[in-house]
Amino acid sequence: MSSVMIAFTFPGQGSQAPGMGSAWIDHPSWELVAEASEVAGRDIADLLLNADQEALTETRNSQLATFMMSMIVLDAVERTGVEPAFHAGHSLGEYSALVASGCISFEDGVRLVTERGNAMQAAADARTGTMYAVLGLDDDQVELACSRTDGDVWVANYNAPGQVVIAGDPADLEAAALQAKSLGAKRAMPIKVGGAFHTPFMSPARDRLRKAVAETEFRSPHRPVFANVDALPHPNADDWPGLMGAQLTSPVRWRQTLHHLVEAGTTVFLELGPGTVLTGMAKRTVQGTTNISIGTPNDVDQLLDNLSHASDTGGVHEGEYLYAVERLVVSPATGVFQPLADLTSNTPLTAGQLVGHVGSVEVRSAFAGMLQGVLALEGERVMTSQPIAWLRTA
Repeated sequence: MSSVMIAFTFPGQGSQAPGMGSAWIDHPSWELVAEASEVAGRDIADLLLNADQEALTETRNSQLATFMMSMIVLDAVERTGVEPAFHAGHSLGEYSALVASGCISFEDGVRLVTERGNAMQAAADARTGTMYAVLGLDDDQVELACSRTDGDVWVANYNAPGQVVIAGDPADLEAAALQAKSLGAKRAMPIKVGGAFHTPFMSPARDRLRKAVAETEFRSPHRPVFANVDALPHPNADDWPGLMGAQLTSPVRWRQTLHHLVEAGTTVFLELGPGTVLTGMAKRTVQGTTNISIGTPNDVDQLLDNLSHASDTGGVHEGEYLYAVERLVVSPATGVFQPLADLTSNTPLTAGQLVGHVGSVEVRSAFAGMLQGVLALEGERVMTSQPIAWLRTA
């Protein structure tokens, strides 16, 4: 697979789901849960198997649970012999990336994530804040909407083209959302989170985390880790204590990170952990890469076959072929995309089913399967062969 250069990416808070550990109980990688429980002083198995959605929404729980699922998946993937060229993680996922790269130990990763979750929970409880997703607006225009508000509101995540998250005071966020819409945003909608993460509201958490970071041994990563703060690789161990503190109050530059990873040679993005959020962002942001989510033992079993397809095509898939169990629906024409009103995630599709229109041209799925996500915004101008949606066929 000489033509394949892999980046391991790790999801952040929000990708967790109740019962997400159940598929792993009989897998050898599950043994990590007992080790982590001793370090954290918590029953992490219960968190991964029995916690309901409300409990998992709490920052102290969601961060530890998501990190642990990424560690389980990472261990399982490493057993296959697959090795990355680069690592990156979104927000919390940066801690997973640092463990995966050998920059910090697994035990220190558990300890830091536990402290980070508790610190951010305390900061959010002390200062009411939330986050909004702004869709269909360029980064600089979103920044302008925040500046025009003249309140406590900032950009928190640069996720993908036309997909930016802002955070801060709830009232100021509402005002910024109106400014964003006046500048042409398709939507500006609240996200169900417990705080204004990656903003100055997290300053108390940063100060608290610094104490835990100061007690951590950092080593030079085996493979480059790209940082959220500046979207650049940092091979020097001494850089990371400062970057970890700065990350809590700085925006996550994920879109920029994806571009820099591709410029460095990445042809395959493997998302390790729960959910498919990063896979969707990669599909919207960069072209000519293979994007694979690994969240279950079955995904791991199929990984080598999927990577062989990436090698066969040099990491570029033609038409609507993606990999073994996923397919893309692409635009048949150039024009403005209008999805069907009832087109939502987890909707079953039949082969030939209508999913929307590009101008007056019908867009139909060539495959049967379960819709995983819509990649084009309503009213977005798309090009011929541009991905519109993606579905899982098995």
